[in-house]
Amino acid sequence: MKRRNPAGLALGFALVALVCFAIQGLAQEPTYTFETFIYPGDTFTQTLGINNSGKIAGYHGATINKGFTLVPPSSYTNENYPNSAQTQVTGINTSGATVGFYISQSGVTSGFKAAAGVFTTVNYPGTTFNQLLGVNDEHQAAGYYADSSGNDHAYVAALNGGVFSLITIPKAVSSQATGVNNSGEVCGFYIDSAMVNHGFLLDYGTFTVLNYPGATLTQALGLNNTGEVVGFYLDSSSLSHGFVYSGGTFSSVDDPNGVGTTVINGVNDGGKIVGFYADSSGNTDGFLGTP
Repeated sequence: MKRRNPAGLALGFALVALVCFAIQGLAQEPTYTFETFIYPGDTFTQTLGINNSGKIAGYHGATINKGFTLVPPSSYTNENYPNSAQTQVTGINTSGATVGFYISQSGVTSGFKAAAGVFTTVNYPGTTFNQLLGVNDEHQAAGYYADSSGNDHAYVAALNGGVFSLITIPKAVSSQATGVNNSGEVCGFYIDSAMVNHGFLLDYGTFTVLNYPGATLTQALGLNNTGEVVGFYLDSSSLSHGFVYSGGTFSSVDDPNGVGTTVINGVNDGGKIVGFYADSSGNTDGFLGTP
């Protein structure tokens, strides 16, 4: 789940979106083959992004976050921002470039991009809390910054040009952009004045609110280049279930080892999904779901 855990002058502009409450229904639950990932020697693993080659981005450690990339089934490569106190790797593109965020030794949270072993800090100008949460093949990253009041502001960052595009959502008090695909579609979630979480999909200026039917909370956390959006929702009993949204319909998806605790965080163009769940021992395990 995308959450707060622990450049130079850029041009910023607002994207004014047309809000659409599309008719959204339920589809038959798709069938996946699930594989569990547990970082060696740890009890907390989250897999957050996956590219078309099947390489996975994530992190381990509940108290001190440490980033990694993973080539299934078990080839982990540690990836941590140099001299950081904590790191999460949240997104990965076709070329293997990654994004994420880190906490400095002084406690400042900043976004980063990493390519060919070179790390670069990416922060919205004048802010002190940033996270990058997804990346596409056009060197654009989705993320957000937090203002001095603690409210979040969604943006898309052009990583090669240092240009930030703010996403302004009517009636939202807080918002995060969590994914961006090669067509420039953006997914994420926002919180309204009643403190209710809603997912969203922004497509060429059309803003669609994504609320899983009957859910008390919906967050969209990733998308692919075929228009599939993934995330999670809470049911009336506050149990967490993953979802896949495509063509105006939702499908509910749970890892069989974590029914009611599943979060889907990323999806590639082949429909493979990654995320995490709480197992029967109370540990957090990553997963890969293959359709």
